[in-house]
Amino acid sequence: MEFTAEDISQLAAHGLPEEKARRQLEMLQAGQARTRLERACTPGDGILQPTGSSDLLKKRFEGAVADGRLCRFVPASGAASRMFKALYAEPEIFEACRSEQVSAEATASEKQLRKFFDNLTQFAFYHDLAEAMAEDGYKISEAIAKRDLQKIVRYLLEPCGLNYAELPKGLLAFHQTADGTRTPFIEHQAEAAMLCGSEQSISLHFTVTDSHKPLFAAQRTAWAATLQETYGAELEVSYSLQKPSTDTLSLGADGEPLRDAQGRLILRPGGHGALVENLNDLQGDILLIRNIDNVVPDDRKGGNLANTCLLIGLLLELQDEQHGLLRSLASEGDTAEIRELCLSFLCDRLQLEIPVDADRTSLMNLLNRPLRVCGMVPNSGEPGGGPFWVRDSQGRLSRQIVEGAQIDKDDPEQMAILQQSTHFNPVDMVCAVRDWQGRPYDLPRFVDNDAVIVTEKSQEGQTIRALELPGLWNGGMAHWHTLFVEIPEETFNPVKTVFDLLRPAHQA
Repeated sequence: MEFTAEDISQLAAHGLPEEKARRQLEMLQAGQARTRLERACTPGDGILQPTGSSDLLKKRFEGAVADGRLCRFVPASGAASRMFKALYAEPEIFEACRSEQVSAEATASEKQLRKFFDNLTQFAFYHDLAEAMAEDGYKISEAIAKRDLQKIVRYLLEPCGLNYAELPKGLLAFHQTADGTRTPFIEHQAEAAMLCGSEQSISLHFTVTDSHKPLFAAQRTAWAATLQETYGAELEVSYSLQKPSTDTLSLGADGEPLRDAQGRLILRPGGHGALVENLNDLQGDILLIRNIDNVVPDDRKGGNLANTCLLIGLLLELQDEQHGLLRSLASEGDTAEIRELCLSFLCDRLQLEIPVDADRTSLMNLLNRPLRVCGMVPNSGEPGGGPFWVRDSQGRLSRQIVEGAQIDKDDPEQMAILQQSTHFNPVDMVCAVRDWQGRPYDLPRFVDNDAVIVTEKSQEGQTIRALELPGLWNGGMAHWHTLFVEIPEETFNPVKTVFDLLRPAHQA
């Protein structure tokens, strides 16, 4: 199709080059491209299982803390609406819940609402909810006595009360602690402070939406003194927004670009892969990436802290070896000894397939890439991408995190490999994003731009085809050097539904 002059003007104002927009349409029309799995990464074959503790790794970690090299990067703009999917029900379901007796015909929806009601006082947001209702003259105790669940849910989710359906997950009450009700936003700051220790500084960077940024800033201000008094560490908190230039086009049911009532192109957020741009702008050094909802109260943070220390130590060990080889290549040239060391690092340490006749320039290009060490949790049925050995279009083998949507479910061989997977990706990783000369990498250079996710969604009664950019931790980091490390399952405590807050890990 041809873009109109108005389309081109709109795209330019959005920061999206016409060439990129055309490429998006091509990928949407082609449909989901499949990643070819070679085999699952397993312990001893792509996943490292740490044995014991290492004083050297700990010293590397402590050195990075002392030098102020660490920054925690948290994608925090995701809306919480999906957390409460179980609470959206028809009026007759709420009415059925007024009875204390559960009928034999009770639906799954009714049972979920009853579960929420029966555990209402166990949620950290209970007291905030009671206050919100009291402002309008309602007592939550009376609503509970009358089993008026519809009113309770309305005050939890809608603007008349806490408005949780419209807030980002990072600002919801997750834990009730001695110093107050904590949100994931506060728990990330607390864990960062505990990681670095008193009188040290650490940076935290949160990606947020423009409308919610003032709410994050207000919560930061309200808690700053408490966090400083409790932990002593200096916390530097910054924010960024997802760039409009990373938005993507969609196709309507007619196969044409989706447009609004005025005929203008509809542009949608490009998913978490768009945050590669935010990472790049940060100009960081050692980045700690974790999802916003994977947090626990202080008395359960010990495992997370030990795990992060280990991952950072391994990352710095890998980086020291990488940078040393690059310096040797630059200063001494491609000697037989240095070549052997480079090939050993790439082939043995990283298990990559490298041409033995690669010249000095090729070796430097192969070596000089961002590094990441990714925690991998034994698979227990949780959703999430998994670690696999993958061959790219040039036949090169590497470790990759692959999402389910990228795998051809109609191919028995690929499904057999998928079923052999033993671990999944909890999004707990540490990254080194400066080169051997201390310069920040240009991270978009290392994205596999073809690793997009094409999904079908329903919008206003029609099926549309939407495009997500290569995910931050899969296609967005496809050309990084990667090490997968097994971490304990107890370090993974995500909150995907409101009922996850009832798990022991979130009951302080």
